[in-house]
Amino acid sequence: MSSFAASLDLPPVPHSAPLARHVTVDLLRVWRAPHDRDDAALLVTELVTNVVDHVGGEASFTLELELADGWLRVAVVDGSSVLPVVRELNAERPRGRGLRLVQAIAERWGCDEHDGGKRVWFELAPPV
Repeated sequence: MSSFAASLDLPPVPHSAPLARHVTVDLLRVWRAPHDRDDAALLVTELVTNVVDHVGGEASFTLELELADGWLRVAVVDGSSVLPVVRELNAERPRGRGLRLVQAIAERWGCDEHDGGKRVWFELAPPV
């Protein structure tokens, strides 16, 4: 299988979430990635929405996608050093479930320090 990589700088505004989702789906189609595009799009939306909701500001963030050896790795890199937190479910708070979705769907996920900010990533395994 071929290896592919792409990155895209986006502003931390609400419209960046659907744009990132569409770019992800289009790239997976062009790359002929065997992964579930809806799962990838959902998780990208969650990571980008976290940046928009919690980082904001003037600086851009970067969406990174890589397909190698059948694995799909997607990351969002921003300039905030505040690490993401998986929140407890709360019926009174309709938001805040994004990282729970990432945990449930992705094979692996995590957060690494990156140039004074962070890179939040997830990986989807090759379908069996």
